[in-house]
Amino acid sequence: MATKTKAQKPVKLHVKTGDTVKVIAGDERGKTGVIKSVNRTTQRVIVDGLNLVTKHNKPSAKNPQGGITKIEAGIHVSNVKAVDSKNA
Repeated sequence: MATKTKAQKPVKLHVKTGDTVKVIAGDERGKTGVIKSVNRTTQRVIVDGLNLVTKHNKPSAKNPQGGITKIEAGIHVSNVKAVDSKNA
């Protein structure tokens, strides 16, 4: 029998939207970028131009051709470090 998982409460994070961060772990290690959005519930950030994943789009009325697009996926906040923009 499956059990329900409790909803996570939003937590306070060390980074916010617009901050410059450096990725310290994962495939994008060593790269820097600016945070586009922050999800405090899942503790993930979207960094502009980093952690691109391939998304396959089905044909629809809006996009009759369908196709393959690249979008930014979230990076856990424990894998990013805030960088002082004047020292970077």
